[in-house]
Amino acid sequence: MAIDPSPPKNRLLRILAPKRPRFLTALERIELEKGQELERPGTPIDYVYFPENSLLSVLATAGSKKIEVGMIGYEGVTGTSIVLGADHPAHVVLVQSAGSALRLPVADLHAALAVPDARSLWLRYAHVATVQATQTGLANGQGSLVERLARWIVMWHDRVRDPTIAITHGRISILLGVRRAGVTVAMHRLEGDRLIRSKRNRITVLDRDGLVRAANGFYGIPEAEYDRLIDPAFDVKSRPGKVAGDATPPPRAAP
Repeated sequence: MAIDPSPPKNRLLRILAPKRPRFLTALERIELEKGQELERPGTPIDYVYFPENSLLSVLATAGSKKIEVGMIGYEGVTGTSIVLGADHPAHVVLVQSAGSALRLPVADLHAALAVPDARSLWLRYAHVATVQATQTGLANGQGSLVERLARWIVMWHDRVRDPTIAITHGRISILLGVRRAGVTVAMHRLEGDRLIRSKRNRITVLDRDGLVRAANGFYGIPEAEYDRLIDPAFDVKSRPGKVAGDATPPPRAAP
């Protein structure tokens, strides 16, 4: 299905659209299903995907072992390995939350990369994706589970722009590379601090600013690089703190 003429829902495409690159006419809107693999090591890439309201996980794998090293939402695109000159991806890209995306055939991507402005933007995005992966490694190696979970929830919230996350504790434990019981304990800690509400495999963000503080410095560097290098006109103040539509949680009773 051809895309409509309204402003793109994908932030990266919205930045590219005013330049009217030819590849926009080759985009096709599709629905992505939860659990769908879009990239796999050793397998050629046929399409790159610009999520609109879906969420993708970038997974590093070694045999049966896996851990999330990146997230892609409405701000980004898959296929950075092609942009950097590789012929196959190094990681699995998995649909973590179903939704729509715009896909572009790889042949059209190569044509787009021949245009200096588009190529420069894609390379800057690849840099941001690399920064995200390295910061994830830092958080995994040096952060407590509460800090890592707070960071992960805020990153999801940034990229899907929905205060409710539908995911199990077991799935989060796989993505973070930890035991499920540890995720449950960390979740109770964030819930006790009135930062989230967790119920029936759903997490609702109540206080985004509080989650950023709970992440203790492990959140924000890749996001700041994106704003600086790709979208400098973005108003960071537009990101919600207390999430609209949720009542402000009562202050926690003194111990």
